[in-house]
Amino acid sequence: MSVAIITGGGSGIGKSVARALAKTGYQVVVAGRRPEPLDAVVAEIAEAGGQALAVPTDVTRPESVEALFAIAVDAYGRVDVLFNNAGGFGSADLLEELSFEDWKAVVDVNLTGPFLCTQAAFRVMKTQDPMGGRIINNGSISSQTPRPNSAPYTSTKHAITGLTKSTALDGRKYNIACGQIDIGNATTDMTSKMKGGVLQADLTLKPEPTMSVEHVAEAVLYMAGLPLDANVLTMTVMTTRMPFVGRG
Repeated sequence: MSVAIITGGGSGIGKSVARALAKTGYQVVVAGRRPEPLDAVVAEIAEAGGQALAVPTDVTRPESVEALFAIAVDAYGRVDVLFNNAGGFGSADLLEELSFEDWKAVVDVNLTGPFLCTQAAFRVMKTQDPMGGRIINNGSISSQTPRPNSAPYTSTKHAITGLTKSTALDGRKYNIACGQIDIGNATTDMTSKMKGGVLQADLTLKPEPTMSVEHVAEAVLYMAGLPLDANVLTMTVMTTRMPFVGRG
């Protein structure tokens, strides 16, 4: 049975992906800062007949990430899939007024966190038998095109693309595949305000459509289910009518 770790697994995209993976037979480890949502996801998966484990984790702290992977291996014996999903948008301040603390908070969770988890995954995946595994990064469509007042978020998501490509290259010798899914307007708490109007590139406020988060889960499930000799390096899953193509 395959084992998957999902960061940011207590809500939104992470929760949906955890449920989808568990439904198809994965043993799932859900990680996040708050224990209560993680426990709720585990209970839901168990009620549906799946296997899951909650591990409260701060992905910005190396010792917390190391503990996450140690617990997963101790419980299930290996790690086959890592979904680097934990992240946050931060404050939508003007670039020139953004505080250093706000900048660093976004960089820590959106970039340093995935790096630390990728590093920990390498250490496990290259030594397990059979060797290898798959890492999937949540890049966001902001890895391609920014929104106004999003310098920290956009910068980290562009950097995730570099991390994805470096991981895909450096993982070859260990049979580790790495890909990135760029998501546009899935229905989560982060996108709940979009129907009321979102600041556009021309500085107007316009409502934006959203799509079911289940479509994202299906896409991640496809990426995760490929044999390790095949890889989706990048995939964009977005609401058809969102102002993304031609946004700027």
